[in-house]
Order: sequence, then structure tokens, then C-alpha cells
Amino acid sequence: MLAPLGPGGSGRYLPVLWDLERDRAVRARRQPVPPEAVLLVAGALLQGIGLPFDVVVHLRVAPAARRRRTPAHQAWALPAFDRYDDEVDPAGLADAVVLADHPDRPALVLGDRFS
Repeated sequence: MLAPLGPGGSGRYLPVLWDLERDRAVRARRQPVPPEAVLLVAGALLQGIGLPFDVVVHLRVAPAARRRRTPAHQAWALPAFDRYDDEVDPAGLADAVVLADHPDRPALVLGDRFS
């Protein structure tokens, strides 16, 4: 998915993969990436697996805040996030970290690359 947009890639992408209303795959034609385009990839647990990102911003939520804000029916996932923090250290790998324990009062911490 990332290779066509990276160095030496075709510069073409699929604008949509899935039709949510029909719950099925979409047959779309590849389109050229506009000049100066930026690809934002959002997702949990993505660092440390070798994805070739130019800039990484990590949204950090401390374990205690994670436990307070996670609904009971999703609490089963909390150990994975704790292990990810311990083994991967995503805040240490990121170019910038947003401290998001309090969503109404985020704090930005820039890494050496931007300070």
C-alpha cells in the first residue's frame, strides 16, 4: 500500500477500497498522486515494524489514563498497549509526541529533529 507512493513507486493509488454502505469491495481505478501530496497514516501499534515514514507523530496516552478512558468492553486490549509501550517505546521513536491524557489540553513535545 505504501510502496506506490514511496521513492521509485508508480505514484498511483486507489482512492477507495471498500464501500461501507454496500459492505463490499469497490472496483476503482488507480489515480495519480497530486504533486506535493501528503499521506497521513493513522493507526495503533504501527511503530517498530519497519514502515518507511518520513515523519512520525505519536499520540501518547499514559497507562492510567488509558485505563480510565477505555470502555469496559474494550479493556481486553489494554495489555497490548502496555506491552507496545514497554517493548517498542513509540514515544522514543517518534519525531513528535502529543501528550493526550487530557484531550482538551494536549501538549506537544518535539524530538531532536525539530528542536
